[in-house]
This record gives sequence, structure tokens and C-alpha cells, in this order.
Amino acid sequence: MLNREEQIKEFLEKNGYEKAARIPLSSDASFRRYERIALDNEVVMLMDAPPEKEKIEPFINIDNYLRRRGFSSPDIYAEDRKNGFLLLEDLGNDSYTNVLSGKSPISSAYNEYDLYTAAVDVLVQLGRSTLPRKMPDYDRKLLIKECKLLADWYLPNVEADVNIKNASDNYIETWEGLLNFNKIADDVVVLRDYHADNLMWLPDRNGVEQVGLLDFQDAVIGSPVYDIVSLLEDARRDVGASTVKAMINRYLDIRKSINRDDFFAAYAIYAAQRNCKIIGIFARLANRDGKARYLDYLPRVWGHLQRDMEHPVLAPLRRWFDNALPK
Repeated sequence: MLNREEQIKEFLEKNGYEKAARIPLSSDASFRRYERIALDNEVVMLMDAPPEKEKIEPFINIDNYLRRRGFSSPDIYAEDRKNGFLLLEDLGNDSYTNVLSGKSPISSAYNEYDLYTAAVDVLVQLGRSTLPRKMPDYDRKLLIKECKLLADWYLPNVEADVNIKNASDNYIETWEGLLNFNKIADDVVVLRDYHADNLMWLPDRNGVEQVGLLDFQDAVIGSPVYDIVSLLEDARRDVGASTVKAMINRYLDIRKSINRDDFFAAYAIYAAQRNCKIIGIFARLANRDGKARYLDYLPRVWGHLQRDMEHPVLAPLRRWFDNALPK
């Protein structure tokens, strides 16, 4: 049986890239790995997703869905589903993060408002798109499962003067109540990790195609509010308060059928759910996987969560935190 490196070389050779230069890219929080594959004047991306840890079929399915509807997800040039390899279109280096942090040659030409306006317009257009036939639902069961990550991975690893089991049970009961609310709009495709690191700025394209989309393999069918939260309550960068307000207003001005009070209540709930999930995930990455660098993001995530809990709808969650994690 070939080892992983031999499998990669075989895949590249099969597709004419045996003599290409290979440039590893920094890894993310998943088990996937990426390399730039450069041959003469051509550059493509290699996705390495070990099949025992990651499935590439969801990525392929949602990628095809997005491209058929006019969005800029990467073209797929070659695939090996059995071994977990893809050759993808390279969307470049101009992520929202790089452009807005001054790390891109085009940084001076664009600002946060421009880029986030384009990102909101993608969400509006995505909400108008026909739903795929086969995609998991972002239902209460899955939302609760994600909430539980904080109780499972964060709570046991901090100094808390509480009974861990009782606190965890009360935490889940609190979320069961909070997530028992009516939809504010029809369900949409939720990309789930719709934030600056996963959005590429492609100014040479037009309309929604200017926003390159990455890391969408976990897409589900759920509330349109969720990806707005992902965009505006980014764990890795601070989005300006004026931008947050302007983007929410832009979305609601277009989606006139959505009641504003209902939107802000749902926004608070989904934002708190996502931030609790992230706290749990980052604690797991540190404690289980030895990726302690993710703890550096926690102060920002806690800041988001504290502001979320200022909304009256989250009073039960605020009481839980006051009792279980007062610090």
C-alpha cells in the first residue's frame, strides 16, 4: 500500500504535474491540507483530505452547486475520491483578511465597507437560489450538539466552582429553550464558515463573482441569519461597528419581508450559539490536538458573546454564565 506522499505523487503524475513545484500552505483547523502546484505559468491547488478523517464528496457537491448558480467557488480540474485528492482552481492570495490587513498589493484600493457589501450581496443571492435536494438540515439537534462543545471541552478545563455535570445539564436545558423559536424566513444554503479567511477578493470579476468562496464542505440547510453572524462576528478579525450596522441594514433593506425585531432576536441567538461552539472548538483544538494558538482568539470570541447576551432574549443564557463561569 502506498503511503500518503506516494499517493500524492501518483495523483500528480496521472494529471501531468509530476514535474511541478509544490508549495505547502499553512494548515487550518481541519485535517485537510493544501499545496500550490506550479508548472511553467500554470498554478493549481491540491487538496489533500485523508479519507479516514475527511470526506471530499460534500465539498465536490456544494462546489458544483455554487458554480452552477454563478458563484466563484473553485473549478475542479481533477479528482480522486477514493484517496481524497482534488486539483482545484487557485483563487489567489487576496483573501479578505489579507486585503483588509494591508498584506495584499491591492489593499490600498479597497476598504472594509466595499468588501463586506459584496459579501452580503452574495448571501442575498444565495438566499434566492433553489435549494439542493440532498444536504443536511441545520436543525435543533445539530445546533445543540454544537453548543455542547463548550460544556464538553471548555468547562472542564477552567477553574469553575460548580458541579460540572449539573452545570452542563443546565446549559443544554437553557439552549433547548432558546432554540425553540419560529423561523424568521425561508431556509437557505448555510455555508457555515463564511468569514474573512474563507472569502477571496476577485475584483476583475463582476457582481457576486467578485467574492471567491472557500471552505464550504460543511454546508447545511438552515436560517439565513447564520452566515450573516459568521461574517460579522468573526473570531479572527474585528469588524468595525459601523460596518456591522451598515451590513445588517443593507440585508434587511433588501429582505423587506423579514421583521426587524425578529431578526435581531434570531441574530442574538445564532450569534451566541456560534460563539459558544467556537469556544468549545478552540478549547478542543488546544487540549486534544495541541493547537494552542487558537486560544489567542478566545478574548475576541468572549467579547462577541458578551455583547450578544445583552439582548433580552438571551437572559437565560446570561444567568447560566453568571452562575457557572462568572469570571
